[in-house]
Amino acid sequence: MDRPVEHRASVSLRRLLPEARFLHADDLVVREVVDSSRDVQPGDLFAAIRGTQRDGADFAPEALERGAAGLLVEAPQSQLVCPQCIVPNVRAAYARLGAALAGDPSHVVKVLAVTGTNGKTTVTWMLRSILKQAGFFAGVLGTVEYHDGIHSEPASLTTPDSRSLSRWLARMAANGTTHAAIELSSHALHQDRAAGTVLQAAAVTNITQDHFDYHGGFDEYRRSKARIAELLKPGGALVLNRDDLGSWSVREIVSHATRVVSFGLTPAADVAGQIVEESLSRLRFRLSLHGTSHECRLAVIGRHNVANALAAAALADHLGISASAIVAGLDHFRAVPGRLERIDAGQPFDLFVDYAHTDDALRRCLQGLRSVAAGRLICVFGAGGDRDRTKRPLLGRAAALADVPIVTSDNPRSEDPLAIIDDILAGLRDLDREPVVEPDRAAAIEAAIAMAQPGDCILVAGKGHEREQIVGDRRLPFDDRAISRSLLQKRTRTPQQARR
Repeated sequence: MDRPVEHRASVSLRRLLPEARFLHADDLVVREVVDSSRDVQPGDLFAAIRGTQRDGADFAPEALERGAAGLLVEAPQSQLVCPQCIVPNVRAAYARLGAALAGDPSHVVKVLAVTGTNGKTTVTWMLRSILKQAGFFAGVLGTVEYHDGIHSEPASLTTPDSRSLSRWLARMAANGTTHAAIELSSHALHQDRAAGTVLQAAAVTNITQDHFDYHGGFDEYRRSKARIAELLKPGGALVLNRDDLGSWSVREIVSHATRVVSFGLTPAADVAGQIVEESLSRLRFRLSLHGTSHECRLAVIGRHNVANALAAAALADHLGISASAIVAGLDHFRAVPGRLERIDAGQPFDLFVDYAHTDDALRRCLQGLRSVAAGRLICVFGAGGDRDRTKRPLLGRAAALADVPIVTSDNPRSEDPLAIIDDILAGLRDLDREPVVEPDRAAAIEAAIAMAQPGDCILVAGKGHEREQIVGDRRLPFDDRAISRSLLQKRTRTPQQARR
């Protein structure tokens, strides 16, 4: 995103950051801040953020050479004679400053955020549909796209960097967009990317194993997720999943003053659901809200999507949106790209593409399909390279729910795809049937389609909406949906059509 025209000409760091100390200056008045020395232009403030590999302070001399007017640091840089603002947490200060320079857009746009291992994207898109039916203009920032209410761009990160986050919210405010539904990943929360954003309400969909390579374990991962409560405005609601132990346990580690609203398929939840009908084309459930019951229809499948709908309903209800608008929003909602997305080329079996790349997400998808599929369940899946290795056998165990697990490559990155597959197969050792192993992902999808019989159901899991496969340092065009559709069309062609 190009540098926009800022809402405020300048920001005083002494006023914005009262906890700060100053070296070689009484104050710093800032017009622009950057966190990369390569992006510095004369007069900018350079934020020296400590990364996992290098400390941003190492690049302070380069930033000054490029014309930086001062530094935002966590420790005095005594060897550098220049204005310095010293704060306990540069990441948080950088986010707060970015928001201030953008005109504090979360004071104009009502922001609702969703975190959790799975379901974040679907909940935000459901919420956007509800807001639209309620007569509001809503933007979305998340895994699939960044949308300011008028224009959209493909997402590069689940949660944008803090400066981009504030700029997108500022674009929404400028467009007259009234609400924003955003995804906050555990990485973003741990890195204080949203420290300058005020939330009306926040939801934690679930907390299961993911990103343990970054967080170190479940407790730290959960604590990162729980930090979403720190961003709530006074009186804001924290929406927790009563059916998920990880999400529900968050209430034990947030402030006792936090207002907690529960959702779930248990009648004890504040916002409760009861499934009435499910098939391979739709779901119907009863929504219990403030003692009244409402019938809801979803044009998506999977019991986990009822939980997602309940989370969206709870967030909307906190805003005072009527039950009729909530029901209408869910009725008008259509599947998020790559989330149990049906690929139909007239074949006599079903094929779905889903982003499920954790064992919990894969298990939920397979359980949902198993409950409504007439024939066999065939699952094509893999695991990403250079990521948490401990979840690979767990993915294998989850895939054991399929009648035919087909283990393949995902995004191997710098790792050997066969070594990743071996890690996955450790979770399938006790299977009473041999899993199919095909390292070539396109060939694995083709094998699944070739073996499918009428009434069977294929799940291609792991990459969802992604349009690339990362192999080594190369990004190769690869879209599970496009490849599946092409292979299905090839299979369903008549002999006469094939000869043309």
